Amino acid sequence: MLSMTAEDLLNQMIPPLKVSDTAGKAAKWLEEFHVSQLPVLDGRHYIGLVTDSDVTNYEHPAHQLAVLPLGYATAYVQRHQHFYNIMEAAVQHKIQLVPVLNDQREYLGVVTISDVLAAFGQSLDVAGRGGILVLSMNERDYSLSQISRYVEENNAKILSAHVAQDEEDSYKIRLTLKLNTPQIQRIVATLERFGFVITAQFSGAEDTVPEDQERYDALLKYLSL
Repeated sequence: MLSMTAEDLLNQMIPPLKVSDTAGKAAKWLEEFHVSQLPVLDGRHYIGLVTDSDVTNYEHPAHQLAVLPLGYATAYVQRHQHFYNIMEAAVQHKIQLVPVLNDQREYLGVVTISDVLAAFGQSLDVAGRGGILVLSMNERDYSLSQISRYVEENNAKILSAHVAQDEEDSYKIRLTLKLNTPQIQRIVATLERFGFVITAQFSGAEDTVPEDQERYDALLKYLSL
């Protein structure tokens, strides 16, 4: 697990755009796939990300993306890089997804922040003294007071919570909880018993190294926790 690379986490459900595609098509795809950025290719080569702000209320929807001043040309990782590098790129550039390229700068796919969360959650090197749970649920099922009650029944408390759209399913939300304890196994079992789906879990360790602590802190900052 600790050797998992960007190539292992590719999410092929999110398609790239071409420079010959129009700004109108980009706006439609951003809405359809529920993302804030999409990669743009010139042939097989990655040239940047088109964002919501690039195309929202753009006066010329028929213009090709080739004429737009795209950013994030350096916001990518190479296929052999560790998933820590993906997380760091997402945090540094404040993006939802990170393009993955081969050694010839040819596009292979993207990794979303949810993909990174899942990988990070399975890592044995998670830092910190508390725990983190990431839950996916229908918006109508969201009740922080109810979830807090289940957590507190296991002698723990929610220190902070962050709700975001689930990138994988537009009808669901992603709830990220920071807990005051690294002992989360019983909490997970309780939540799952009541039908909650845990998509990632991080159990902090006391004996952390500085590099892991920095990654942990960056992840919390990214999630606004």
